[in-house]
Amino acid sequence: MSLLFALAPALPLGKSGKFVAGAYIVFVVLILIYVGIMAIRSQRTEHELAELQRDVEAVRTREDERERETVA
Repeated sequence: MSLLFALAPALPLGKSGKFVAGAYIVFVVLILIYVGIMAIRSQRTEHELAELQRDVEAVRTREDERERETVA
């Protein structure tokens, strides 16, 4: 981390520079946590949608079989 500060241009922030850097780090961590939560929700939604599609396909298949039985 000190290498990053050594390479970064010096800003005239005085003692508040550490707090500003800390605030940015907290902000980035919060954004990463939010993105992680949204990814998990998206995966769950996709899984539930696939399950619902399988259920609908099964019902349609059963209805088609019943219709064929009544026709035959």
